[in-house]
Amino acid sequence: MRVLLTGVAGFLGSHIAKKFILNGHKVIGVDDFSTGSTQNLEQLLHEDRFTLIEHDIRNQISQDVDIILNFACPASPKAYQFDPVRTIETSFLGIMNLCRLAKSTGAKLVQASTSEVYGDPLQNPQKESYWGNVNPIGIRSCYDEGKRAAETICFDYKRQYSVDTRVVRIFNTYGPNMSVDDGRVVSNFINQALNNEPITVYGDGSQTRSLCYVSDLVEGIYKISLLDKPVNTPVNLGNPTEYTMYELAKKVILLSGSSSKIVNLPLPADDPRQRKPDITLATKLLDWSPKIDLENGLLNTIQYFSRD
Repeated sequence: MRVLLTGVAGFLGSHIAKKFILNGHKVIGVDDFSTGSTQNLEQLLHEDRFTLIEHDIRNQISQDVDIILNFACPASPKAYQFDPVRTIETSFLGIMNLCRLAKSTGAKLVQASTSEVYGDPLQNPQKESYWGNVNPIGIRSCYDEGKRAAETICFDYKRQYSVDTRVVRIFNTYGPNMSVDDGRVVSNFINQALNNEPITVYGDGSQTRSLCYVSDLVEGIYKISLLDKPVNTPVNLGNPTEYTMYELAKKVILLSGSSSKIVNLPLPADDPRQRKPDITLATKLLDWSPKIDLENGLLNTIQYFSRD
């Protein structure tokens, strides 16, 4: 099939492109390179089934495709808070343009949403039916509310125009192709550990995250993209095994052989206390669940970060 993949040069986008090409599909990759890197695409640039287009999806795009996957948006707090207006425009204007393209071509559309739509959740684990606890005017809201608005548009296009939209809510993901300085917790900890620098844990480290290795997540995205029946609800994709940030820091130090010590810094504004997906729906609908445990995933990621 012909696949339009936005955000192709990003961490997740580059892995998704490789997955589709490996399975015989043609990928038209789109990126404005505001946060993506051509380094992530080195293995793809000479593939006959890969085409790269530099384009900002805040502007209209026209391609004849069978599947659209929208992964164009900064995903780390450091990146999306750098230019918050552009972040929310990318989420809102981008999905409007892609829904219009899906409507005109009859393509399926898969929207990359996020566990951030649950905000600082009062329910744990988080089910798709949970409406969340989001601060609409906080420093993270450009991303949280942008993704919530994108979900709304997807389901309105489904109801009003019968567009086959599918929304995946992605929980914390890590692995090769992460940027060293993207500000996400796994890359922060590994980078600090490899340099024997203090590991910065915010707050007392009791806040939790559920970390999914990238190959597991990509398998879930691939399955929902090719599913031959409608998906009428958002679907959580993530690893339900929960770790405190203190536990994660200790594990990174151990696995990397680092001499780093843990230091505590003030908790950032609106930082969620818990993140744990309920993946009952994904397991039933997609026959999917994560396979890579944290230790092996971290070892692979540490090896990638230490390659230079």
